Amino acid sequence: MSDETLPEIAPAPALPEPPRITPNHTGALPEEEVERITKDLIGALKTVYDPEIPVDIYELGLIYKVDLDDDRNLAIDMTLTAPGCPVAGEMPGWVENAARSVEGIQNVTVNMVYDPPWDASRMSEEAQVALNWW
Repeated sequence: MSDETLPEIAPAPALPEPPRITPNHTGALPEEEVERITKDLIGALKTVYDPEIPVDIYELGLIYKVDLDDDRNLAIDMTLTAPGCPVAGEMPGWVENAARSVEGIQNVTVNMVYDPPWDASRMSEEAQVALNWW
């Protein structure tokens, strides 16, 4: 064996994480517009936080489904980290207000769902790092 040390290999750069939500839509809206709405919606959702957890609801994986219809109405299915969350009555309103801030959106309906139950596997890497769960 030689005393040579192996050259240090730099880790591969991290690939950007794909969007965690993709609105279901009928295809009547131009694809570029759906992409812009999706990007803006993600940005808006990232402004909503569970007051007990220092991570936004998007990175926590609380948004399960988004439907965007031809009239630019959104239906959002979301959950909570626990059914007894103290802000359960307020959070849908926060999400609705954030989604309404997206240019071009007409109406927003937020549905609370508990199936499947939320678990930590739904969190992004960013959320896991923020919470030291990695």
